[in-house]
Amino acid sequence: MALFLLIIIYLAFISLGLPDSLLGSAWPVMQKDFGAPLETAGFLFMAIAGCTIISSLISGRVLRRFGTGRVTLVSCLMTAVSLLGFHFAPSLLWLIVCTIPLGLGAGAVDSGLNDYVAVHYKAHHMSWLHCFWGIGATAGPLVMSYFISGKNSWRTGYLAIAGLQFALVVILFFTLPLWNRRQENRKEPNDSVESNVEVPRQIKPVNIQGVKLAMVTFLLYCGVEAAVGLWGSSFLVNVKELTAGTAAGWVSFYYGGITIGRFITGFITFKMNNQTLIRIGQFTALAGAILIVLPLSSIFSLAGFIIVGLGLAPIFPCMLHETPARFGKQHSQTIMGYQMALAYTGSTFMPPLLGFIATHSTIHVFPYWIVVLVGAMLFTSERLNRLLKKKGLMETKNPGAGDIIQM
Repeated sequence: MALFLLIIIYLAFISLGLPDSLLGSAWPVMQKDFGAPLETAGFLFMAIAGCTIISSLISGRVLRRFGTGRVTLVSCLMTAVSLLGFHFAPSLLWLIVCTIPLGLGAGAVDSGLNDYVAVHYKAHHMSWLHCFWGIGATAGPLVMSYFISGKNSWRTGYLAIAGLQFALVVILFFTLPLWNRRQENRKEPNDSVESNVEVPRQIKPVNIQGVKLAMVTFLLYCGVEAAVGLWGSSFLVNVKELTAGTAAGWVSFYYGGITIGRFITGFITFKMNNQTLIRIGQFTALAGAILIVLPLSSIFSLAGFIIVGLGLAPIFPCMLHETPARFGKQHSQTIMGYQMALAYTGSTFMPPLLGFIATHSTIHVFPYWIVVLVGAMLFTSERLNRLLKKKGLMETKNPGAGDIIQM
């Protein structure tokens, strides 16, 4: 029964990934249809992510009142309806209206399912859960590429994805009793995570040593991931002179790198710690970004996109799982919320900022932007590691010292 419900959760995370990569893949064609400037995609993306932030902030109360199963069902229904709205959209204003339920639904599903898996399943399932998000994010551009290349119709692509979402809604409806049975056996979250960190309860979690650095790292990570997904196709079309359909297909390989990387990471977590996996991922992503910067043929750009995806793969789930070990279990849920809020902030503002810069200069700036963000993420992550290592030495000599240092 638990395995069957886990399969349902994985399917739900596929549905969460499907819409995430659609806008960037379809925008080169949508832009012409609506006669909109390049940066408009950034504002639409920002509207979606902004609603996701709001939904995430209130998801705790909503989940406690209605349960994860019902919230997931309603959220997926909202997502399906909004994608159908994109298909019928007669104007940009209609697209903006459709971003509201799309973002609200995504935030609730993301927060609810991450918490549910953390509570009810073992740690390696976190990487595999986000791997299934990658399957959806990879499939989205492939579906869109098929309809753009064959019929030059981004609207039909959105209709196809909406159909898949509605199919999941039906599955979730008939499996609602499984969630209720599993919820009765709820255990304390993260009780399998070993942590010797003890922080006085009266201390504000944001003031715990290293929390702010961790939050910035999440912001930079999501800024990179979202920017590559949104502007990758535009870069390939305008700089590498690929067709819109081919560019959308190539971006799917980027998400494929994330997907395959997270699947493999789930096994590697049995042998390698989170800190090492995060570091390896950041260096790999930096190498891929540098490859895109170099003035080489388009095939090297494709390799760069794949390498960036492989590098990003372990970073996000490993940072999530490392939270209670870094900062203590008693404050981990609150700190997790801070980190997710900054993650969505990165997704919300970084891609539109890049779009604004590209509109007033050139899309050639895209790979340099990615290199800078990945480098900054590596810097903040390594600084956090050094800080926590020093803190561990301090606590060995003087237990409890250093918990409220501002950083």
